[in-house]
Amino acid sequence: MRIRFRFRSIPFVATVLLVALGVSLGQWQERRAAQKIGLQQMLAERAAETPLVLSPATVAATAMAAPGAAALEYRRVKVTGQFVAGWPVYLNNRPQAGRAGFYLVMPLKIAGSDSHVLVARGWLPRNTGDATRLPPYATATGTVTVDGIVKAGVGRIMQLGVPEPVRPGAIVQNIDPAQFAQASGLTLEPFFIEQSGPAPVAEGLVRDWPAPSLGVEKHQGYAFQWYALAVMALLFFVITGFSRGTDQTD
Repeated sequence: MRIRFRFRSIPFVATVLLVALGVSLGQWQERRAAQKIGLQQMLAERAAETPLVLSPATVAATAMAAPGAAALEYRRVKVTGQFVAGWPVYLNNRPQAGRAGFYLVMPLKIAGSDSHVLVARGWLPRNTGDATRLPPYATATGTVTVDGIVKAGVGRIMQLGVPEPVRPGAIVQNIDPAQFAQASGLTLEPFFIEQSGPAPVAEGLVRDWPAPSLGVEKHQGYAFQWYALAVMALLFFVITGFSRGTDQTD
């Protein structure tokens, strides 16, 4: 029996395409994993930093380094001001511990300025009988100091139906500072503060924010699968090429 390799152009082209696809997508997943690892390191570093006292001056200073929330995102901050209790907005379809509910978002007027920042104050349960009926909660009057973490957003979900107009007491799927500023006429910083620390019982809120889902292992697993596809395609081409070239004689 004499074994030889028979080259076939169509299987060769298909193999090259599969190998190129597998390597390309594997590298892309590796880059995504590296980005998530960098974010993980940044989260750890910023969690260890002393909370930044937020004011228009500090926001302006950090905005010179990066636009929007980029320079401050995930930074622990303290901000003093007054809640604008007449402008609550409720983010719908935010479950917690298996229960349906809302995130309460409310603007805070920063002390000594005309600027405001949106504060995600906490979670409220949804009434199972009437989805539009909100449970009672309390809002502190006068000057308060809020501790929290800067976030570019409070999580986006699929928009169901026609978006509800942004107005005081609106129940919406998603919101961003630009939308809120346009509807309310308030001057807003381009980020949210996710209020931290346990809420007083009198407030009626729950503050148990979900941790950022980084999924580094998922990207690494996908990268392995794509590289494995490339290797399998190459092996299949080589093995079948030899098997087709096998010459059996009696």
